[in-house]
Amino acid sequence: MTGRSYSGLFISEGTSDEPLAERIEWLFLCQGVSVSLSRPDFSRLPKVAKDVGSRVGAGLALAGGPVDLIVVHRDADNAGRHARQQEIEAAVRSSGGTAELVPVIPVRMTEAWLLLDEAAIRQVAGNPRGRMGLGLPKPHEVESIANPKEVLRVCLLTAAEVTGRRREGVAKRFNQHRRQLLERLDPAGAVARLDSWRRLVADVDHVVKRWRSLGV
Repeated sequence: MTGRSYSGLFISEGTSDEPLAERIEWLFLCQGVSVSLSRPDFSRLPKVAKDVGSRVGAGLALAGGPVDLIVVHRDADNAGRHARQQEIEAAVRSSGGTAELVPVIPVRMTEAWLLLDEAAIRQVAGNPRGRMGLGLPKPHEVESIANPKEVLRVCLLTAAEVTGRRREGVAKRFNQHRRQLLERLDPAGAVARLDSWRRLVADVDHVVKRWRSLGV
């Protein structure tokens, strides 16, 4: 491991996506590099627009100075990965500075990354010993699902195996359950087989090689 610890800024689509920052730090650590990603608390500022450029600018202001790395999480949605990457790159360029960039672009949505761990879904749903089939997609199918968020919502309800008010309670806790699944996401598990995750790993590798080549 290198002796230096690099500073970074993690910009996510929402607060429930923040556990992804720890997964990114883990990917760098696997390369022998220590990166600490700050998660800006936008509530400390007047209203911040939701576009990537505004959030990056506000995040840097909250960080109190330049950082070595900016990580931006943005679902591909219907726009596609290429369009999202261009959007992110343009936003970071407009912020100035010399920070390296790692885009985090799940296809089509972050929920697709969470549909590959049946045990985690059953655990989060509160019924780890459940046996009802969840109909989870295979890794080669998951990035083609039109609405993985809705699929995950249904899977959690199915896994809970409850009815009535208890089922309603599970439904209302979707965002909480989603965050818990992100906290449990195994970077070396089934998600590592997805093209979008492999691209993320490749981008991390590129940044590490660049830092080492520059001796920074």
